[in-house]
Amino acid sequence: MLSRLTRPQALAVCALPVVALLATAALAPLPFSVAQPGLTADVLGENRGEPVITIKGAPTHETSGQLRMTTIEATGPDASVHLGDVIGGWFDTDRAVMPRDAVYPSGDDVQEIEQYNEEQMRESQDTATTAALDHLNLDPAAVDVDLRLEDVGGPSAGLLFSLGIIDKLAAGDLTGGKVVAGTGTITTGGKVGPVGGVPLKTQAARRDGATVFLVPKAECSDAQAELPKGLRLIPVTTLDGAVDALDALRSGKGEVPTC
Repeated sequence: MLSRLTRPQALAVCALPVVALLATAALAPLPFSVAQPGLTADVLGENRGEPVITIKGAPTHETSGQLRMTTIEATGPDASVHLGDVIGGWFDTDRAVMPRDAVYPSGDDVQEIEQYNEEQMRESQDTATTAALDHLNLDPAAVDVDLRLEDVGGPSAGLLFSLGIIDKLAAGDLTGGKVVAGTGTITTGGKVGPVGGVPLKTQAARRDGATVFLVPKAECSDAQAELPKGLRLIPVTTLDGAVDALDALRSGKGEVPTC
């Protein structure tokens, strides 16, 4: 025979399955990755003691500033991300929770992901070279460009690679001595595309001394959401537009786009 439960007792008994469910949910791995600001690298400088950009077959010029490509760092595809990590990411401006498929579109195998990212980087470098030489009206058969950047994968440095090549080959100085950072894919025709993770990249850029950030125009609102103090956004849609904007910023003549 069951004894009659008082109301507080009944509520306590009913709450036990709910507590167990919440505990299970909190411990269950979720299909997300937690990202944070990653490294930045000056494409006009060196990486591991070697120039990032080496050019043969055409005269190059000294540059005075920096063009820093930006990255994010994310938990690995096999890492366990739980509810607490997701909630913490919502409130922490130095971290972001992203769908794992958006960070690792090639799957969960670490070796395959690394290979995929390396291929994306090589394709981005080739495309960036083509776009830059086309902008300068130089024959790619006569100019040899070698790009080296270790431990970085993906296509998001395309815009900065193109700008670095242009800065070394063209007369003048694109940066005007400033530390300029940015992100964006590039096509052979010079169109700039979005990349994701922009709020974290702006933090990495400001951390490493940048005062100007080139952002794909489609991601202006994302970049403004967590914009660090002292960092100026310049939206771009094409390589030509990015060069024009930097020229206007350096010379003080012409209009510099804003988000």
